Amino acid sequence: MVARYAASMKTTSFDTKTGQTTFSESTPTVLDESTLLKNVESNVVGIYPRYAFQTIEGFGCAMTESACYLLSRMSKETRTEALKAWFGNSAIDARFIRIPLDSCDYSLDEYQAVEDPISDPSLATFSMERNNKYIIPVVKEALEIADGKISALLSPWSPPVQWKTAPEISENDAKVYGDFGFEVPTEPSRNFGGRLKREYYKPWAQYLVTYVQAYLDAGIPVTMLSIQNEASAATMWDSCLWSGEEESTFLHDYLYPAMKEAGLLEKVGIFIWDHNKERMLEHVDEMFETDIADMISGIAYHWYSGDHFEALDLIHNAYPDKILMHSESCGLHIPGKTYAFKPVDGPEPESTVTPIEMDFADAVMYAHDMIGDINHGMQRWIDWNLCVDRTGGPRHVLGGFAAPIVAEDNGTFEKTISYHYIAQIAHVVQPGSIRIGSSTWSDTVEVAAVKRPDDSIGIILLNKHDNDQEVNIRVSGQLSTVNLPAHTLSSVILNEQ
Repeated sequence: MVARYAASMKTTSFDTKTGQTTFSESTPTVLDESTLLKNVESNVVGIYPRYAFQTIEGFGCAMTESACYLLSRMSKETRTEALKAWFGNSAIDARFIRIPLDSCDYSLDEYQAVEDPISDPSLATFSMERNNKYIIPVVKEALEIADGKISALLSPWSPPVQWKTAPEISENDAKVYGDFGFEVPTEPSRNFGGRLKREYYKPWAQYLVTYVQAYLDAGIPVTMLSIQNEASAATMWDSCLWSGEEESTFLHDYLYPAMKEAGLLEKVGIFIWDHNKERMLEHVDEMFETDIADMISGIAYHWYSGDHFEALDLIHNAYPDKILMHSESCGLHIPGKTYAFKPVDGPEPESTVTPIEMDFADAVMYAHDMIGDINHGMQRWIDWNLCVDRTGGPRHVLGGFAAPIVAEDNGTFEKTISYHYIAQIAHVVQPGSIRIGSSTWSDTVEVAAVKRPDDSIGIILLNKHDNDQEVNIRVSGQLSTVNLPAHTLSSVILNEQ
């Protein structure tokens, strides 16, 4: 028996001249396919419920020190409203958070939990004081709003500086992450890369285990640990380089045994890579050449080097039992600006687009990347900062980046168009949704489809272009014609009658 569906549609529209966001709802007419309708071939989006793929566990964001600091400056009522925008049931209903271990670029300054591990090899001076100031109190408020449904990913940006080699920033890193004419230090630093010296692999493993246990003792539900944020990036902020061989040696000989001894293996899954998709496969393959496959729960990745959706397919096909997790993304500009970095002495960089157009480009990139990730095996999705301020910070280094929520100096906040796009996708792709087959006639309209926990079908449709687009949705012997205005993200829910 062929299912019959009733349809509802929601559309988020954006005016690229005024920056106005509008929301609308409609009820598409679902028709049985007559002989004529069966022959509709133009502008067709096909939905195939019989073809089921991965389960999508949910979405989330990073609770950096900077984001939590900004939230702590808000009134209790406003902070609750901002947290509900991510963790409320009627909003994104976030299920995952990411917390940096020690300082990252989105910290108020550099810090580490043990100031001098050389003079304190037993880590007796390990302190959570810095984490208790902003991060843990705000995360606990989020947990309360989310009714305890959150799982935390911990990610380190750099080991203690005393354990590292000197920086080794490459020409490619300078081009990708910004070359500002700084003289790269010749002494070990938390910043500009460098590597963990091999004689400190064992104490670093114990350092990570101590951190995980400290967060668990504080009541934060840590279920994931990545070995290193951006393992191939020597940035001007906190960073550390790892080859695949180095990372697998550290995992096999030191981290995994330390977590086993601490009784953490049943609680916390280990994730590798945590960097851009375009180099992911080579690094993972290098690691899996050694006997570490059973030690790894999943592979985390970022979006900053482009689509590379095919790399997700290759990873999934090669290692089908590993979780694929998008663990970071953000717009690469300061909110309200068209650039991320401004020279200290000089004019603002010129741009061919307006800040409003840049905001829309961010939202389009989010929707495009989320649709692509969904269609190529992604199971968990975590954004970067929950919020930033109007400088794209605060950061302990120059520059700034965007976030879905912008904290204002007067204690209020603004939801950007990116936030609304993320929220609409998350509202359709609820935790526990299963990706189903879909096809589209061209890149004019991008599409992803899921079977939701209530057995309804959710469809995401992105029209990023300047023209309206009429689309024919075909599913289970039925056809619906919907209109997608220019610059819109739309969602269609089909409920079986």
